Amino acid sequence: MVPKTWTLLLTTAAVVAAKEYDYIIVGGGTAGLALATRLSTSLPESPILVIEAGPAAAVDELRITVPGFRGSGLGSIYDWNFTTTAQPHIANRTIDVNRGKVLGGSSALNYLCYDRAAAAEYDAWGSLINNTDRWNWDVMLSAMLKSENFTGEDGDKHGRTGPIRTTYNRKVPEFLSTWKPSLNKLGVPINDGASLGGKPVGVMYQPTNINPNPEPGRWTRSNSATDYLPLAGSNLEVRTNTRVAKVDFIPGSQPLLASGVVLEDGTKITARKEVILSAGAVQSPGLLELSGIGQPAVLNAANITVLRALPGVGENYQDHIRLSNVYRLKDNYSSFDPMIYDNTGSIATEQLRLWLAGKPSWYDYTSTAYAFLNWDLINTTTQSTLAHLASHPSPTHAVDIQKSKFLTDPSVPQLEIIMESNFVGATPYPGTGNFVTLISSVMHPLSRGSVHISNSSIHSPPLINPSYLSHPYDIQALIAGAKYARRIAHTKPLSDIWTQEVEPGQKIETDAEWEAFARSAMGSFFHPVGTCAMLPEKEGGVVDAELKVYGTSNVRVVDCSVIPVLLSAHIQTAAYGIAEVAAGVIAGRA
Repeated sequence: MVPKTWTLLLTTAAVVAAKEYDYIIVGGGTAGLALATRLSTSLPESPILVIEAGPAAAVDELRITVPGFRGSGLGSIYDWNFTTTAQPHIANRTIDVNRGKVLGGSSALNYLCYDRAAAAEYDAWGSLINNTDRWNWDVMLSAMLKSENFTGEDGDKHGRTGPIRTTYNRKVPEFLSTWKPSLNKLGVPINDGASLGGKPVGVMYQPTNINPNPEPGRWTRSNSATDYLPLAGSNLEVRTNTRVAKVDFIPGSQPLLASGVVLEDGTKITARKEVILSAGAVQSPGLLELSGIGQPAVLNAANITVLRALPGVGENYQDHIRLSNVYRLKDNYSSFDPMIYDNTGSIATEQLRLWLAGKPSWYDYTSTAYAFLNWDLINTTTQSTLAHLASHPSPTHAVDIQKSKFLTDPSVPQLEIIMESNFVGATPYPGTGNFVTLISSVMHPLSRGSVHISNSSIHSPPLINPSYLSHPYDIQALIAGAKYARRIAHTKPLSDIWTQEVEPGQKIETDAEWEAFARSAMGSFFHPVGTCAMLPEKEGGVVDAELKVYGTSNVRVVDCSVIPVLLSAHIQTAAYGIAEVAAGVIAGRA
C-alpha cells in the first residue's frame, strides 16, 4: 500500500517503455525526489520520470514512520547493505555502508539529525569550483530554508514553508538536562541561537525531521517521499523496483549526448533533454563507470568501452568516523534502551500504543543533544599536535589544502559529540541496564578513499574502500575526541548520573591502549560524499558548477557525491539544498 497522493505517480514498466520524457532522474532518494518535485512544478509541461531501485514503503511501515524506530531499517529490505573492503588500518575489519533502497532513500532510514555546517564550508565550494556566485553560504542557506517547514520557536534560523517538517523533541530523557551545563563548565559556549545559522560551534539541542501534526496526533518521520513527492505535478511519474544499468549515449557524439537510460532488462527509455543521476555517493559514480565514463584502468578491467576518460569518478570518498564512550546509568535514571532491548516487550508495547494513539511516547524521541567543537576548545596542545600531523606531509590536493584551512578557522568545527540516550557500543548490549553514550566524530578526516565498480554487472556490489585511518591525523583526532568525551563524562552534573564506563573502560589509559581501542572500535556515521566531486577536472572533479558531468552535454549528478569536502554536519540538509539549487539551474536552462 502506498499513500493515495502517490498512486497516480507510480507507473508500470509497459507505460514507461512506451513513453518519452524530457528528464529522467535515476534515484528516488533524498535529493532525487526533492529535485523531481521542484522540476515538475517549475516545468509543468515537461514529462519527468524518476526511476528508483527500491520499493515504495507502506504507509504503516513502522521502521520508517516511527521516529523512535530510527536505525531499525538499516540492514533490512530497504537498505542496499553494502560493506567496505577490508580496512588495513582498523584491524582488517569491514564496515557496513548503509544506503537507502526505498522511495525516499536514506532520508527514510537515517537517524533524523537536522543541522548545518559552518558558513565557511559552503563558501569553500564556490572557491574550489571557481564560481562563488553559484555556490556559497547564502545560496545554500536559502536553498536549505526553502526545503524546511519548522514548527516551534527560534524560527528565524528555520524555513517555515518548505516540505520537510522539523521540530524539537517533545519527550526527552531527564538526564539530558546535564548536557549543556557540563560542556559549558568545560568552556564550551551554549549555542542555541546560531547553530543553524552558519555558526555551529558550541553545545546545543538540535531539531529533528519529524512531522508533529499528522492525524491523530502521531509524530512521524518527515522525508522526501512523504513530504516532497505529494507536492509534485501530474507530469511526474515514479517507477519503483527498477534498476538502471547505464546511461545510453548517442554513438560518436562529442561532447557525449545522452539519449536516455538502459534498464537492467535491456529496455531503453528516452530522455529528450537530460539524464540526472541521484543515486548517491556510492552508486552515482558506478553508473558513470558502467556507462563508459571514468578511469580507463577501472573501465578496461571491467571490459567497458571508455567513452570519456574522467579520472575523478569514484575517487575522493570521504566519511565521518566515530567512537563511542558508553556509561551505565544509575538505577534512578531510565534511558531509551528498554525500547530496544526489553526482553518482555511490555515497555516497548506500551510506548508504541501511546504513539499509535497520538500521545507523547518514547517513540517520538530522536537524538537531540549535540556539541560541535574546534580543537582549541579542547586544549591548545591538542590543536598544535593535530595541526602538525595534518601538515606532514604538506597537503597538495585542493581538498586537503581546504581542510588544512578549516583547521585554523575557529568558526569551523572539527569534532562532533552526541549524547545518545541508549547503548551504542562496539560490543553487544550487556543484557540489562540503562545506558548513555557519548559519540565523538571527526568532522574532517584527512583519509580519502574510493568506490568503483567490480565488473560490468549492475548486480555486483561496488568496491568501497574509504581508506579509513590511512592518514596519521585521523587516528589521533579520533582518540582526542574519545578522551574529551571521557572528560565530559567526568564533569558535573553529567558525572552524577552514571556508575561505570563500559566502553572503552577505565582500564584504557595509555596512548597505546587508546590507539588499539580506536582501531578496533571505529565506526562510520554513513555520510559518504565526494565521489563525483564538484571540482575543476584537473583537481579530480567530475561535475562543473552546474553539476554537469565533464565531457557530456546533458548528464548531471545531483546528490551528496558532488560535495567536494566533507561537511561538519549530518548531510541530509545539504542533500536537500543541492537539489533545490539544481532545480533552479535546470529550470533556468529549460
